[in-house]
Amino acid sequence: MSEPKAPTPAPGDTYKGWLFKWTNYIKGYQRRWFVLSNGLLSYYRTQAEMGHTCRGTINLATANIAVEDSCNFVISNGGTQTYHLKASSEVERQRWITALELAKAKAFRMQAESDDSGDDSTPPAAGQGAGSRNSEVQSTLRTLGSKVEDLSTCNDLIAKHGSALQRSLSELEGVRLGGETSEKIRQVTERATLFRITSNAMINACRDFLALAQAHSKRWQKALQAEREQRVRLEETLEQLAKQHNHLERAFRGATVLPPSQSNPAIDSKGPVPGKGDVSDEDEENEFFDACEDVQEFITVPADPKYHRRSGSNVSGISSELGMDDGTTSLDEQSLASNPDSPQSQEVVPVRKRRSRIPDKPNYSLNLWSIMKNCIGKELSKIPMPVNFNEPLSMLQRLSEDLEYYELLDRGAKCQSSLEQMCYVAAFTVSSYSTTVHRTGKPFNPLLGETFELDRVQESGYRSLCEQVSHHPPAAAHHAISERGWTLRQEIALASKFRGKYLSIMPLGSIHCIFEKSNNHYTWKKVTTTVHNIIVGKLWIDQSGEIDVVNHRTGDRCHLKFAPYSYFSRDVARKVTGVVTDKDGKAHYVLSGTWDEKMECSRVMQSSRGGENGADGRQKTVYQTLKAKELWRKTPLPEGAENMYYFSTLALTLNEPEEGVAPTDSRRRPDQRLMEQGRWEEANAEKQRLEEKQRITRREREREANRAANPAEEAEEVEIASEPSETTYKSGHHDNYKSMWFEQQVDPMTGEPTHIYRGGYWEAKEQGNWDSCPDIF
Repeated sequence: MSEPKAPTPAPGDTYKGWLFKWTNYIKGYQRRWFVLSNGLLSYYRTQAEMGHTCRGTINLATANIAVEDSCNFVISNGGTQTYHLKASSEVERQRWITALELAKAKAFRMQAESDDSGDDSTPPAAGQGAGSRNSEVQSTLRTLGSKVEDLSTCNDLIAKHGSALQRSLSELEGVRLGGETSEKIRQVTERATLFRITSNAMINACRDFLALAQAHSKRWQKALQAEREQRVRLEETLEQLAKQHNHLERAFRGATVLPPSQSNPAIDSKGPVPGKGDVSDEDEENEFFDACEDVQEFITVPADPKYHRRSGSNVSGISSELGMDDGTTSLDEQSLASNPDSPQSQEVVPVRKRRSRIPDKPNYSLNLWSIMKNCIGKELSKIPMPVNFNEPLSMLQRLSEDLEYYELLDRGAKCQSSLEQMCYVAAFTVSSYSTTVHRTGKPFNPLLGETFELDRVQESGYRSLCEQVSHHPPAAAHHAISERGWTLRQEIALASKFRGKYLSIMPLGSIHCIFEKSNNHYTWKKVTTTVHNIIVGKLWIDQSGEIDVVNHRTGDRCHLKFAPYSYFSRDVARKVTGVVTDKDGKAHYVLSGTWDEKMECSRVMQSSRGGENGADGRQKTVYQTLKAKELWRKTPLPEGAENMYYFSTLALTLNEPEEGVAPTDSRRRPDQRLMEQGRWEEANAEKQRLEEKQRITRREREREANRAANPAEEAEEVEIASEPSETTYKSGHHDNYKSMWFEQQVDPMTGEPTHIYRGGYWEAKEQGNWDSCPDIF
C-alpha cells in the first residue's frame, strides 16, 4: 500500500495541511487549510489567507480530541468551540491525530509553567556571567525535559497502535478464507502503516534528544561546576566581609570615647529591656549604615520671653487641646494630660476582657541566611518562607495595628484649628511605626479574598475592615470608621527587595483620613522599612524617608523626616522631625521626637534665616518656639513581650478567636493558628496546602476569564472580508478577582486607582449571612 507524501509530524514542528471542516447543513464539509503551531490549531480558507485572515483558532491545552471513524475526528474546547474535521484517508487522519496529541501535551506543559511563574522569582539581570550561564543551563534542561515528555507521549501512542495491530492480527487468524479476507488484510496493512508512522515519530524524537544531549553534555557539566564553585566563593566572601565589618566597628567603638548623645539602636530603645544579655549582644553584633551624619534642615531656639508674657489672641487663643495657652505648663503635667494611657484619660471601660498572653514562642533554630542567600534581588512576596521566620499574625492584622493610638485622631476631631489638627494627624502617622521596633518576624502573606475585622465600637468607638484585594501584586484595602468623627482608609501594596545585608520594604499607596465635623481630608504615604543584619548578627529594624501630610481642604502641610540610623550621628536614634505650614508656606508648629517613643510639638513664634549653612550651602531656617508639649508617648510593652514576638497589648488580641466573624477572617486561618500554638511543623504543612489551593483557584479563574474572552464560534461562512475575526490568547499575572467588600475607583484626591469600601460587611455579620464568601481556607 503506497503511503501519502505528507510529512510525518515530529515533536515541536509546525504541521500544516488540508482538511475538510463541517460548516452547516447547506454546504456540509468544506476544504480548509489548517496550521498547527505553538499549541494552537488555526484554519484558513486558502493558503494565501495565512498572512491576513484567520478564520478561527482553538487552544489545544484545554481541548479534547476524539476519533469518530476511519477518517473523521472532532476537536472541542468544552463547548464554546467545536471543529468536526475529516481527512482524505485514515492514514492522513492518524498523522493529524499524532501531531495534535503531541502539540496538546506540549501546550499543557507550557500553560502549567506559565501559571506557576507568578510564584517564582525573576532571574538575575542580563550581563552577569554567572546569571547568563545559569540561564543557558536552565534553558537546555527545559528543552531536554520537553523532549523526554515527547518520548513519553510517543511511547503511549505506540502502545495504543500496537494493541490495535495485535487485535487485527488475532482477528485475521480466526477468519476463514472467503470474501472478508481481503478486507481484513487491508485493515492489517493500514494499521501496520500507522504503527510505522508513529514509530518514525518516536525515532525522530529519540534522535533529537540524543543529538542535544551529546552536543551539550560536556558544556553544561562544566557550566554547572563553574556555577557551583562561584556560588560557594560568593557565600564565603560575603560572610567573611560581614564579619570583618563587624570586627572593625567593634574595634572602633572600643578605641573611641563617644558623647552621651550617641547611642545604639538597642541601647537607645525606649521599651523594656528584653533580657539580661540582650543589650551587650546587640552592641557586639549590630550592623550599621555607612551613612554620614544626617544634616538637620532647621534649628529651633527658645522664643523671646516676651512671647511667654503676652496674653494676646495669637497665643492665648490657641486650643487647649495642645495646651498652648501659655508657656508655664510643665512637661510632666502636659504629658499626663495628653497621655492616652494615664488613668485620668481612660474614659471608657472595656466591656469585654481581652486576652493578655499568647503561648510563648518556641526556640526553634533555623539559619535565615541559608534561605535568603538564594533570594538576593528578588521580591519578598515571591520567596517561599517557612513559618519559622513569621509571626502569628497576617499582614491584614499588622495593617490594623495602625489604629493602636486611635486616641490621637479622637483628639484631632475635637480641634477647632486645622493646624492643630494637623499636629495630631502627624503624630498618629509616626505612632503607627512604634510597634515595629522589635518586630523582626514576617507577617503571613494574606490569601486572596482573606479579610480581617477589628470591631472596637464598644471599647474605643471604631470598627475596621481589611481585605486582600490582589495577590499579584499583593495589595490590601483597609477601611476604619469611628463614632467620634473620623474615617481612615488606605490601600497598601508592598514592594520589597533583598540586597544581601539588608531587606528593604517599600509600602505603595496613599492613606486617607477624613474628619466629619470640619470636612478636612488628609493624605500621606508610608516610609521605607529596612531590616538589617540578615547575614550576621541580631536583626534590627529602621524606618527612613520623608512623609508629606497634606490637608486637601485648607492646603496645610506637614513635612516629616525619618532620619536613617547612623552610628556616627550625634542625634538620637530613630529621630523624626517635622514642620507644619499653612498654604502660604508659613511655619506654625515644629514637631520632634522618635518613632519608637514619643512626639512633641512646639509653637513657632518667629522664623528667620541664619545659623549654620546646610549641606547644599544654603542657610538653615531658625525657628523661635515655645516650650515643647507632648502629643504622643508609646505604651510600654506587656510583661514577657520578648517571649511573645514583642507583641503590643493590641497585637496580643488581634488573633484571639471571635464568634460571628466572616469565614475568610484571618483568625480562622489554620496555619497561622497552628503557629501561634507552637505546632510549627504542622503549620508549615498547612501553609503549603493553602498556597497550593490558592494557585489552583487562580488557574481556574484565569481559565474562566479566557473562556469568557473567547465566545463560541458563530455559523461558518458568514464572514466579512474587511473585518476578519482573530483570536488572541494573552497570559498575565492579573488575578481576575472581584473584591467582596471593596470596589476599585479612581481616587478624586490623588488620581490613583484604589479600592474603596462599598459597604455591606457589618450588615452581613449582623444577619449571619456569609453565603457569598469564597472558600479560601
